[in-house]
Formats: sequence, C-alpha cells, structure tokens
Amino acid sequence: MQEQYRPQDIEPSVQSDWDNNKTFEVKEDASKEKFYCLSMFPYPSGRLHMGHVRNYAIGDVISRYQRLQGKNVMQPIGWDSFGLPAENAAVKNKAAPASWTYENIEYMKKQLKMLGFGYDWNREFATCTPEYYRWEQEFFTKLYEKGLVYKKTSSVNWCPNDETVLANEQVEDGCCWRCDTPVEQKKIPQWFVKITAYAQELLDDIDKLEGWPDMVKTMQRNWIGRSEGVNLSSM
Repeated sequence: MQEQYRPQDIEPSVQSDWDNNKTFEVKEDASKEKFYCLSMFPYPSGRLHMGHVRNYAIGDVISRYQRLQGKNVMQPIGWDSFGLPAENAAVKNKAAPASWTYENIEYMKKQLKMLGFGYDWNREFATCTPEYYRWEQEFFTKLYEKGLVYKKTSSVNWCPNDETVLANEQVEDGCCWRCDTPVEQKKIPQWFVKITAYAQELLDDIDKLEGWPDMVKTMQRNWIGRSEGVNLSSM
C-alpha cells in the first residue's frame, strides 16, 4: 500500500470502471427496496466551491450507505439553471445567457465527476431546456384555467444590485444575502398561486411530516401565511 494517497493515480481508473460497468445506472428491480436520494440541484454559476462539495458529499454518503444495505438507490442530478440570476451573471460576464449557462454546466459536470459522486447521469436534466420548462408552462396553464392563479400588484423585497426579488429568508439584517446591498420595498405586478384555498389543509398536513426539523416546519407555516385577521373597534 502506498504511503501517500494520490487521487490522480487511482481515481480516474476507478471512475472509468464505474462508467464501463454502469455502476450507478438505475433500473427497475422488484426484488429490492427502493430508495430515492435527491439533493438540491446546483445553480451553474461557473465553478464548484466547498459549499457544493459539502452539500453533495452528504447526499452521496447517504446514497452509498443505502446501496450497501441492498436497496435499489436512485440518486439523480440536474441543474437549477433557469431564471434572472443566470441572466444577471451573463450580463456581468458579457456573454449570452444560454452559452454562458451551458458552458458552466459542462465545466461543473466534470468537477462533480472528478469528485466521484454516484449519480445516474442518464437522468441528468437542466431546468432551462424546453424539454423541462414546457411542463412548468403546461402546469401553470392548467392552474390558470381552474382559477387557481391570479395577477396583482404587491410589495416585494428588491435587491437593486442583483435586480431580483428576494424571499424574506434571503434578507439578512436588511441586506441581500448574496451581495450585502440594502434591500428595498418595491411594488411590482406578480402572479400568485391561490394556496389560500388550501391553506388549512396544508397546515394540517405539516403536522403529519415525520422527521422534518421544527425549524423547517415553522418556515413552511410562515410561507403558507394563514391568519384569522384582527377586529378593531373605536373607543
């Protein structure tokens, strides 16, 4: 055994063997218990950083453990590549959003493969492709037809530097979590999903979620935002 571990001497041959034997490709197998492990898809910002490594290493460890338990494990991977952040980054880098995004995907894909994560790459997809977002468009159309989406003007947390809307959780001490720019309140026309029609049902079912941290459940309740209102009377 070598005194020093040199990944460049060992890992390429092992990963090549995984590819040739299709080690992580998933097929139906009724004789095995199923296990699905999905980590949040990375945004193709250009390069992986240690935060990516930490996040996806955790998911990979879970998948490998379950695979060792004899389960039929599916661990897919994809790219959260649609939206204003990609356009802003492309403008900053003086590139077209599509080419900039796809180039980043290819680079980051090579990095993920170098890390040796056990993904089924046959199931890879990017949310910016028509093959994916056509289903989002169809889903929105169905909701619209049933009167479950509507448009109105409402205040949002606005980052003037990134020129994007922020959720309350993305505002830290009154500033954008990404660039530390002071956040403004801005009124813009928006589309809303009429979850108020299902607010009580959603709240009741949160209590049925097993294994969810209390902090996450509280965030879900706050996002649903159901309230009884207030009665005021003059004295």
